[in-house]
Amino acid sequence: MDKVGIIGAGSLGTALSQIVAQNVEEVFLLSRRKELAETINSTHINSEYYPNVKLEENIIATTDYNDLKGCGIIFLSVPSSAFRSTLSTLKDYIDSDAILVTTAKGIEYPSLKTMGKLIEEYFDEDYVALSGPNFASEIVLNLETISNLASRNRENAVKVKEVLSTPKFKLKIIDDVDGLEICGIIKNINAIANGICEGMNINENARYGILTKGFEETKKIVESIGGDASTAEEYCGFGDLVLTSTSSESRNHTLGMLYGQRIIVDEKASGIVFEGKNSIMAIKDICRNTNTESVIVDFVYDVIVKQIPPKIAFKSLWDNILN
Repeated sequence: MDKVGIIGAGSLGTALSQIVAQNVEEVFLLSRRKELAETINSTHINSEYYPNVKLEENIIATTDYNDLKGCGIIFLSVPSSAFRSTLSTLKDYIDSDAILVTTAKGIEYPSLKTMGKLIEEYFDEDYVALSGPNFASEIVLNLETISNLASRNRENAVKVKEVLSTPKFKLKIIDDVDGLEICGIIKNINAIANGICEGMNINENARYGILTKGFEETKKIVESIGGDASTAEEYCGFGDLVLTSTSSESRNHTLGMLYGQRIIVDEKASGIVFEGKNSIMAIKDICRNTNTESVIVDFVYDVIVKQIPPKIAFKSLWDNILN
């Protein structure tokens, strides 16, 4: 493939461009800000996210959607809050046979639509979803990484795998798009739950018991929305859940720790609080709508949304953990 587009010059979009650039002639990296695009083109460095990483020479930063014309594959690496507006703009610019790839692990609230469902609104259901235990800061350094791809159109998934695969970046294709996407949302709730417990100094026996419960409940929730429970055992499920629940690099884990320590978080200044709350409220609604019990979702909802003191919420979690 000659030309690939990536929308979003943030941490993940830039990291993916570094990988894709190894396999195609040109990568067009779409930035919202002209100044950042100019800096990337003149220095081959994204100074805002990776000041110490030299980007591949065939990465071209742009602010013009017209540059995406002719791109066979377009990655959408924007926050879930900006996804709908991006799709609305994009539909006027791309080729009809372009393959869209969502990398956002989020859900629109209150519609309860995953990013893939939003793509279907504006385009069709042949999109590809990418998800796994993947920190962008490691991808951009070309460190060993593995992830899942899912699509209702397997041929599209194969094409995306070809432009992403390197000796260090491995990909496994699965068929369960809905399960893959919902795993990427549920893992954030588990990460917050484990962060709250760490912030409260809950003992490790209990914390890893809670992590196990979260994994069990992930399977139940995946099934409740029509996905395959075994998807929770994939890299996009178990791998991502453990990574984000235990690593200090995880923003959702850190958010949970702050709440566990009863530190007041400025919601307006923190996009992660906004994203986290949306995920919690959305998954809570999905559980309610499908009559699916989840003590982990209830725990995080109680602390983050209802503002119940963590110690009280934890007692309720522990009293019901075997239910």
